Amino acid sequence: MGATFAKYREVALVHLKCQLAWRADIMFQMLFTIGRILFAYLLWGTIFKGKDTVAGFGFDGMLSYYIFSSFLTQLDLSPGISEEIHNRIRGGTFSKYMVLPMRTEGYFVAMEAGVVLFYLLFDLIAAFVWVAVFGIQLQVTTDTGVAFCAFLLVVLGLLFMVQLNYYLGLLTLKYQGIGTFLMIKNNLAALVTGSIVPLVLLPGGVVEVMRLLPFYYVTYLPSMLLVGRCREEAFPGLVILSLWCLVLQALIHLTWEKYSRMYDGVGI
Repeated sequence: MGATFAKYREVALVHLKCQLAWRADIMFQMLFTIGRILFAYLLWGTIFKGKDTVAGFGFDGMLSYYIFSSFLTQLDLSPGISEEIHNRIRGGTFSKYMVLPMRTEGYFVAMEAGVVLFYLLFDLIAAFVWVAVFGIQLQVTTDTGVAFCAFLLVVLGLLFMVQLNYYLGLLTLKYQGIGTFLMIKNNLAALVTGSIVPLVLLPGGVVEVMRLLPFYYVTYLPSMLLVGRCREEAFPGLVILSLWCLVLQALIHLTWEKYSRMYDGVGI
């Protein structure tokens, strides 16, 4: 067990160090985080003119939500996994991952962990610089139990997104292109994660349907918990997202067992 963990730890460390070679990516990552918050600041500054609250949010509360959701959205760097797997399978070089002395999926999970840990600091800096510059009164829950549930949801959410993008990449073993699947995933995630607008602004019936989808618990619910809202959903959210991770893991296993034998790659 210890030796296996050490392998994945080394993969994470290698990819963490590799990010140092891409300094421009670091800058763009911070700019994207700041850009999201700037957009929210301008938009909601206009909406809140003459109003004290919107859907139960004050101006600082709404911006606090966007700061947390933008931070969490920028942490998810897993879309590159599906593209990497797709390109490798189409190019016949996916074999390089199949011959590694570890599970292929585990390699990509460790890779994502290393990249996320690297960008975590820079995304935090970008968010807090924005708070300081504009004097936003950041609203954060004082309930340690709720904050811990939010942290667990963030970890599970990142794991789920890695699983999802890994699974979509594996579909290249059966289909020549996965562009349609990626488009559906990206559009659905953008809406249901609440990265565009807080879901509390949508009709109640629509939100109830969205609660059945895993994306609801990836960004939206952790952000709401961190600003002190939706506390009653914390534990059910952990259970539902955990079940989605288990279901997706079963799909990954079935897909790999069925289609990996059909792969006829060349070289590594």
